[in-house]
Amino acid sequence: MDKRTVYCCNPISKVGLQELPSHYSLVSSIDEADALLVRSADLKQTDFPGNIRAIARAGAGVDNIPLNRCSEEGIVVFNTPGANANGVKELVIAGLMLASRDILGGVQWIRENKEDPNISKDAEKAKKAFAGNEILGKTLGVIGLGAIGVLVANSALDLGMKVIGYDPFLSVSSAWKLSGHVKPADSLTELFENSDYVTIHVPATSSTVGMLDKTAFTHMKDGVRVLNFARDTLVDEDALSDAIISGKVSRYVTDFATPVVANLPNTIVLPHLGASTEESEDNCAVMAVRQLQEYIDNGNITNSVNYPDLNAGVCQTVSRVAILHRNIPNMLRQFTTFFGDLNHNIETLQNKAKGEYAYTIIDLSYPLPENTVKELKSINGVLRVRVLKGKERIQEVF
Repeated sequence: MDKRTVYCCNPISKVGLQELPSHYSLVSSIDEADALLVRSADLKQTDFPGNIRAIARAGAGVDNIPLNRCSEEGIVVFNTPGANANGVKELVIAGLMLASRDILGGVQWIRENKEDPNISKDAEKAKKAFAGNEILGKTLGVIGLGAIGVLVANSALDLGMKVIGYDPFLSVSSAWKLSGHVKPADSLTELFENSDYVTIHVPATSSTVGMLDKTAFTHMKDGVRVLNFARDTLVDEDALSDAIISGKVSRYVTDFATPVVANLPNTIVLPHLGASTEESEDNCAVMAVRQLQEYIDNGNITNSVNYPDLNAGVCQTVSRVAILHRNIPNMLRQFTTFFGDLNHNIETLQNKAKGEYAYTIIDLSYPLPENTVKELKSINGVLRVRVLKGKERIQEVF
């Protein structure tokens, strides 16, 4: 079996790297690599050598990867949704407690008075300044019921809270995992008007950036507590500032430090700790490595952010042709005509599209000569062609 090479753009969990099969090796230069593993390294200005077939991000966000350029260059980009969900969920629950009880204020008082010989007695007098509320019986509004949102909603129920959820794009998988005691909200306005706490768990997209704006805060209860462990850009900082100063928002807890939020009163700002647990880093690395290996060896795609997911299993025929191409009319007819003209019988053909791009896997009962692969690559709209046999690569044409 041909050797595969992987370059780690960041230190990657050893638990994850141990998942690499024996025919894989780590290299010290991107120029030597078939694939990349990355966490936070900024790749937006990186010139990718032609040998790079895939990039796996050990985490959910891919803001550090140039997705459009990767798509055009036939580089499949993976992320690891849900792998760090429990780590984030636990921090959100901690955020609920911090938003309800002035724990940090009490800790700070102790530190400032640590030299006081009467600290025990004086603490009894001072503690009333740090009194708060219990979350039992309060209502938590959860925006976004993906992997993290579902875990947060279910855990809040276990803690005795009432939970309202809003997600117009709730997946079947999430729906199965979500407790039936979570009340669905028909709109964000309904969720805002009925929640004592609001937590947001959606990706940053053109439709979600700034979604917690002046209008949103207007619909919330007076004294609401807001938690943001998803993305800083989901909250309009000017509107948040006004809401905090007016008292509409009594506490804002976030995992994202910005100059504006860091200087606001009644805020608790954490240094992006959500997925910073040993377990989360291991889980993300394991998922990233497995997805990368499955694509490189078998051509199967799972959790790609720029190409469609497609799984054809392990090739049982002589050769497998994996084609990354544009999602434009007439592509499949050109492929079938191409192989028909060669008198090659197509055993199976699978195709899926995602936005502007598509992916086709064709299993053949004949080996494919190198010159015909080059001709296939020349079809207008084809971005990359790879030919594999079972788990063993025969050739790859860029």
